[in-house]
Parts: sequence; structure tokens; C-alpha cells
Amino acid sequence: MNHLAERLDKATLSRTAIPKLTEEGPLDLAAAYRVQREVVARREARGEKVIGVKMGFTSRAKMIQMGVDDVIWGLLTDAMLIESRLDVGTLIHPRVEPEIAFLLERPVRSPADVSAAVGAVAVGYEVLDSRYENFSFTLADVIADNASASGFGLGPWQRPRDVANVGLSLEIDGRVAAAGSSAAILGDPLRSVSAAARLAQAAGIELAAGSIVLAGAATAAVPLPPGAHVRVSGRGLGHAEVTT
Repeated sequence: MNHLAERLDKATLSRTAIPKLTEEGPLDLAAAYRVQREVVARREARGEKVIGVKMGFTSRAKMIQMGVDDVIWGLLTDAMLIESRLDVGTLIHPRVEPEIAFLLERPVRSPADVSAAVGAVAVGYEVLDSRYENFSFTLADVIADNASASGFGLGPWQRPRDVANVGLSLEIDGRVAAAGSSAAILGDPLRSVSAAARLAQAAGIELAAGSIVLAGAATAAVPLPPGAHVRVSGRGLGHAEVTT
């Protein structure tokens, strides 16, 4: 697994797209998650700290497209958190999508812990950047590539509330590039947090207090160009912005 993780890590650092790992040989999902963990371990060795998880394939349309019946996850580090500016020149082919984020105020060891553990919610965005050529991958490939995680930004944290049907919009330079409802995220983004807890439990990992969970995309991802201003708004949740 180390040599596969090294290929992905070098692709990130050199901003060079690589062929899919599965073109080299078979890669099952358990092995793909081991590669993912090794990729993140390399980031940790450089001083980064894991601060949460991001969920993927949380829409029925995406599940059907990928031929899967369950979500996937990747890990978020503190270096991925974007404050107000992002140099897209450090990325390969970035895309951005609107998200609902949750902040855990208590540890989560199982899905039963989720409702009581959520301390805040926020509107946010995720920047995706597949390390593969043409942004093309199989399920195992994208899992190994940390679910295409690259960066994320958040609006102000709000007290927990019902976010099952929040209208979300993503604007680039003042024009709406994508719009949708949080209901596209498993019918209710809170279900995505429960799914994260389930996957964490299966992996023997505890979602610690202070962890951030990106619940998944409410729309398709949009290419993120240089020199742009991006604003993601959530009805009743405020907005998050970034300039590239």
C-alpha cells in the first residue's frame, strides 16, 4: 500500500495528475481505505492534524452513477481549512460544491450518539481535486485518493437546527453556478453524520469532540477558476466566501 500512497502524495505535491491506481492492478475497498489512511499519515508526518471527515456519494444520483449503494468518506486536516483565499495554482483541476457542515461537541462512537453530539451547523463549501487524469476514477481509486478531498471553508457556526431542506446556492463572480436543497444529501444531512459514525465505528475510529463533518454535496461540483470570487449561501445559515 505504501507505494500507492506515495504515488498519490507525490501527485498532490507536484500538482501532476496520474493514471488510476486500478490500471496498475486490482484494488478492493478495504485496501483502498488502507491507502487513504497512509496518504493522510504522510500529511500528518508533515505536521497536519486530522480535524474531521468528509462524506461522499451522498446523493442517490451519484450512487447510481458510480454503481454503489453506500456512502464513502475521506479525512479532513487543519491544512485543508480555507480562511478567505485559495491559490488554485497549487491544485490540479479544482472543483467546488456547496455543503452543510456539522460540529461535534461530544465524542461519537456509534450512530446512536449523533443527535446529542451535534453542537453546531454551518453552510460551507468543499474544494475537490482528484489526483487522477481527467478527474476520472473508479470507486476504489477515489477512496484511496481520500475521496478527492482538497480544501473546505465554513460560514459562521449556528446553533443546531433542522437542516433537512435548506436552500443552497453557489455563486461565482455574482452569478449562480449551482443551486439545490440540502435534502439532496441523503434526504437529510444529519443522516450523513450518522453514516459517518457507522463507518467510523466499523473502522474502529472515534469521532472526537471538536470534529467537523462535511455532510456531502447538495449539487454537482463546479469547476473553480483562478481569479474568481465564490459565495455559498444557505437559507437561514448565512454564507461562506472564498477568493481564488
